[in-house]
Amino acid sequence: MSFFVTSSGSGKGADLGGIAGADQRCQQLATAAGSTFTWHAYLSTQAKNGQAAVNARDRIGQGPWYNAKGQRIAQSLADLHGDTVELARVGPPISRATVVTEKSEPVKGFGDSPNQHDILTGSQPDGRAFTDNADHTCNNWTSSGEGTAMLGHFDRTGGPSASWNSTHPSRGCSQENLVSTGGAGLLYCFATNSPK
Repeated sequence: MSFFVTSSGSGKGADLGGIAGADQRCQQLATAAGSTFTWHAYLSTQAKNGQAAVNARDRIGQGPWYNAKGQRIAQSLADLHGDTVELARVGPPISRATVVTEKSEPVKGFGDSPNQHDILTGSQPDGRAFTDNADHTCNNWTSSGEGTAMLGHFDRTGGPSASWNSTHPSRGCSQENLVSTGGAGLLYCFATNSPK
């Protein structure tokens, strides 16, 4: 296993304790599931208070990545993000059929009760941070109140696009706001040092 969606959210909405807190959550869940890899959350941050932006795609290693059932999610960063016309046309094999938690359990998607297909990313479709002045990361993953977060749909269903990592913004940053748009504050977690 070198990829999973967290089996639960933090309970504090998009306040994850910053990007380091999100990484720690991925690491804890993966370790509890028996993984010995190093894990990072697929999250971007925005430039703020002299801190440079961080791109989610730059934090997750080079691939390939496999789910807990051994299904390949993506061979490389280019494959994951559709960096060429051909790769973009095919798209990564992230879908309801391939996305499972660290416990190898399915994630509730569109049509399930409750729908939890919104995954926190703060990212554009190419896996990079937003460069405008709007908040796309709930104050760089420290807010459970003001702000919004960009969400992806793991099941590639609903919203203005079928993007796994950049479909629509949340209504806010609280747990209630995330639930009301079809989420639970879940994260994509990637092993940064998965074997080639």
